[in-house]
Amino acid sequence: MAHDPSSPIVVENPWERLNAFTDARIGLGRAGVSLPTSKLLAFQLAHAQAQDAVHCPLDVEALSAELTQALSLSEAPLRLHSHAQDRAMYLQRPDYGRRLNDETREYLQKAAESQQRYDLAIVVVDGLSALAVQQNSAPFLSALYQMLNSDAADWTLAPLTLVEQGRVAIGDEIGALLNADAVLVMIGERPGLSSPDSLGLYMTWAPEPGLKDDRRNCISNVRPAGLQVEEAARRFFLLLKEARQLKVSGVKLKDRSEDDVLEGDASSGSTRNFLVAD
Repeated sequence: MAHDPSSPIVVENPWERLNAFTDARIGLGRAGVSLPTSKLLAFQLAHAQAQDAVHCPLDVEALSAELTQALSLSEAPLRLHSHAQDRAMYLQRPDYGRRLNDETREYLQKAAESQQRYDLAIVVVDGLSALAVQQNSAPFLSALYQMLNSDAADWTLAPLTLVEQGRVAIGDEIGALLNADAVLVMIGERPGLSSPDSLGLYMTWAPEPGLKDDRRNCISNVRPAGLQVEEAARRFFLLLKEARQLKVSGVKLKDRSEDDVLEGDASSGSTRNFLVAD
């Protein structure tokens, strides 16, 4: 049967209007029993971008120069490497990505010979998306440094470190070697089909090798189309201040960054909302 020119080939889906509010693939329509060609090509492009995010290496030289300039650092970030020698080993042996190799461990130990204690060590790790780290690290840290510098309390920061082929837990070892009370790991998250550039933030109080995930607080989806860097920096800064006051992190530390009005002594665990009568 010949196709009626007045009849559209692609059958529209009434849910298509919801695409304005989400990156999820909904309301795609159909052409016969298949997806429209444009939607299929968009899916294939997103899949390729996710693969590229996993396999493309981090340009450490460029990122180091960018961070040095953006943060007005007196010295370039320390370059470290996990026990995973290359990307193939990193993907096949996650445990290798959680520890430093012998060479960089010795290098970091020498860099921390002064035994000075720091309030915070910041560790930038390529993770599963070097793209996320490359694009979002400098904007986020610029916002965070501004908050730390403008805070009434003094914050001493350990030397900034850049890690290749690393996982989240590698920050615990680095934080311990640098004598830091808390560690922030900024890492490229596993890319989704609509988020190849998502940066994750993981904070641990009293870092040491071998800690479990319940000791960490996480802020996820930091990227232009997700959680904006300014808001991510604000949430992390509030978590960090609370962690220093209570000396805990993870499941023992509640993220109260979205509470509108809270009053009271955080150390006692008592808070009062102005909407609740005494």
